[in-house]
Order: sequence, then C-alpha cells, then structure tokens
Amino acid sequence: MIRALIVDDELYAREALEDELLGLGGVTIIGQCNNAIDALKTINHARPDVVFLDIQMPRVTGLELLAMLDPETMPKVVFVTAYDEFAVQAFEDNAFDYLLKPIETARLKKSLDKLSRELNRPEDYQAITPALELLPCAGHNRITLVPHQDVEVARTSVTGVTLLTANGESVTHLSLKVLEDKTPLMRCHRQFLVHPAAIREIRLLDNGLAEVVTASAHSVPVSRRYLKALKDKLGLTHN
Repeated sequence: MIRALIVDDELYAREALEDELLGLGGVTIIGQCNNAIDALKTINHARPDVVFLDIQMPRVTGLELLAMLDPETMPKVVFVTAYDEFAVQAFEDNAFDYLLKPIETARLKKSLDKLSRELNRPEDYQAITPALELLPCAGHNRITLVPHQDVEVARTSVTGVTLLTANGESVTHLSLKVLEDKTPLMRCHRQFLVHPAAIREIRLLDNGLAEVVTASAHSVPVSRRYLKALKDKLGLTHN
C-alpha cells in the first residue's frame, strides 16, 4: 500500500485528488496540507512514500518545498500543476513525476504504476536539490522567511531546530542536515551549526574542545570532531 500525502492550497483540488487516488486503489492517504510549511512538518514526522505537491502556493511554492527536503529521507514527489511550463523545471529539480490539472484518471494510474515499481526497487531514490536562500519559520499563526545569511547559529531544540540571529530566535522544521547541506552553515557539534561569517572568537578549551562566539554574542560549543574543519574553513593553522 502506497502512503500518500496531498499538498495543495485549494480544498477542492485536494479532495478531488484524494477521491481519484482512493478510487484507483492501492493508496492510503495519510493526510492533506494546504501549505508548504505544514507539509514539511508532516513529511518529517509521517514519512510518506509519495507527496502529490501543488506548485503554485502562496508564500512557499512547491518547488521551494522540494529544496527544503532532506535528500537522504525525502519521499517521491509528484508535482500537480495547471501550468505546463513548470513541467520541465519540475524534472530538473528531481521530481519523480508531474500531473497536469485537471488530472486525468488514466494519467494518474500510470504515475501510480510507475511509483509502485520504483518503491519495490532496492535502490534508494535521492535527489539533488538547489541551495536554500530563505529558511521558513513558523509561529504565532504566521510564516516568516529568514535569509540564511542572517542566521548565526542553528541548534536542535524540543520544538524542532532553532535559528539564532541578531534579532532573536525562530523555529524551523528544516533539519540540521538540510541546513548543513544547503546553506553556508557548517557543523561544529552534533547539535549545532554555525555560520562561519558570524564567528568573532574561538576559545580553545581543555581536551581538544572549543567554543565559538558569534557577532551577536551567541556561544556555541565545538567538539573535537569538527574543530579542525572549522579552523580550516577560517584559514587558521591547525595545531
């Protein structure tokens, strides 16, 4: 049984697609989302096999959401769009397939058959997605988009990943791995990333440990495992 998530800002489109999928059989709908940020959270927690993803959505588009997914754990992505010109870009961004609205039942069945074959193959499906310029953060019934260059530190927290900037803190559903892979932030500790351009001081501690201080006075631990890479990145001689 294929576990599917439907993401579209239009309720009618979500319901119509769900009816079509259930009618064809072999699919379990694990949920519906009306925006990309809720979808990101659901994908990270529910791990669907496939996401049927609308491209044109407010604030964060389907194409931008694809770039936010961890290539190592991302589901198959089938873009759903009313605009044919997006099709080529969708495949360039490593979508598994695309469907044009209004969706034809025969075309949807063909996509499901292809998906079923792919899921039964032993190879992992991995996508190479573009770098992230804006990082989505949610809270207080709004979505904010934080430029990656404003982020000095990223750390894991109970609610997700907390981004520290000069102006405060924001929580994102992006993983540390995605941030490490797709932004200039670099690993300095198992639970921390730091922006090299924000570092103002490195304090060397006992036992090969260290601590960095950022421009906004955030203190960040550096483990032995990552200290050499951090010093190399900053052009410092490793002792």
